[in-house]
Amino acid sequence: MSFATRLEAAWYRPGLTPLTALLTPLSALFALAAGTRAALYRVGVLPTRRLPVPVVVIGNITVGGSGKTPLTIALARALTAAGFTPGVVSRGYGRADASGAPALAGPDSTPEQVGDEPLLIARAGFPVAVAADRVAAGHALLAAQPRCDVILADDGLQHYRLGRDVEIAVVDTARGFGNGWRLPAGPLREPRSRWTRCDAVVALMPRGAPARGPKATGRAWQALMIVAHRMTLAGSVFRRVRPTGEASESWVADDPDDAALPDRFVGPGVHAVAGIGDPPRFFATLAELGIVAEPHAFPDHHDFRPSDLDFAGATAILMTAKDAVKCERFATPAMWYLPVEATVDPALVARIVEKLRGRRT
Repeated sequence: MSFATRLEAAWYRPGLTPLTALLTPLSALFALAAGTRAALYRVGVLPTRRLPVPVVVIGNITVGGSGKTPLTIALARALTAAGFTPGVVSRGYGRADASGAPALAGPDSTPEQVGDEPLLIARAGFPVAVAADRVAAGHALLAAQPRCDVILADDGLQHYRLGRDVEIAVVDTARGFGNGWRLPAGPLREPRSRWTRCDAVVALMPRGAPARGPKATGRAWQALMIVAHRMTLAGSVFRRVRPTGEASESWVADDPDDAALPDRFVGPGVHAVAGIGDPPRFFATLAELGIVAEPHAFPDHHDFRPSDLDFAGATAILMTAKDAVKCERFATPAMWYLPVEATVDPALVARIVEKLRGRRT
């Protein structure tokens, strides 16, 4: 088990462990630096840049996955239905030129060019621009898509340089705020109270699986859950990971079907891999679908190699859509992924639309 995996597991245990206790002095320094930076933006010492169109920022207070990208896609679809023309900006974590000029993501882009999550959003049908500087990404997006009239920022809550009209904080209710400590002794990027300054809070609800972190209690958590808009992630039809590039020339499927129900993966030799912010969530989903698979957790945004999936006797290798885009270049007929979609509270969409229409006026 890697140090990063052990540390993340320690974050979601009650109180401090010997490992996290050693890191508390660094947490104090991190909190001081992050708080000072945020204050400098609030008082205008560090400048905030606004784009010509409204910006909706979707982020979280903790590190790791909480469903931000599925929520971004769901909100983009909802805003399209409401008459808007949304675009998306993202950091593009994991792309080869991480600090380079903004890049536009399209359905035929690669994770190396734009990152895994932006590629998923582009394949959902929305224009995407990636850059470490989200302001620059926004300008690049608007130059390429002049009809775009609202921008969603996927994972930009702490990117204060980008001015925003709506802030949405996403909270994973299965893990809560972990041990409540700031990085690196805990998972918090900002204080737990940060959600009170957001326009909306979205609570990712588990699909029946028990919470895996410290049980969230106290009045602050109860207050958050009262105002939070519920969101669930659902998916039950697997898709085959189709190869790209040179791999597609020599790849011959034993079964031409591209879709499969969970009962196809009942039996020995089923493996599951997840290189996402919360791998146990994916493994729990498979269990709820009646699939018994040997789990293999990888770091978030892991750059998969064929050796990572070289499982002896594997009859099927199941993964998330985020992992699948990085396995296409060496896909085999045994590889399948599970697409999921977010179901969001209609009141959240109505709230965002109201604010955006007010900005238009």
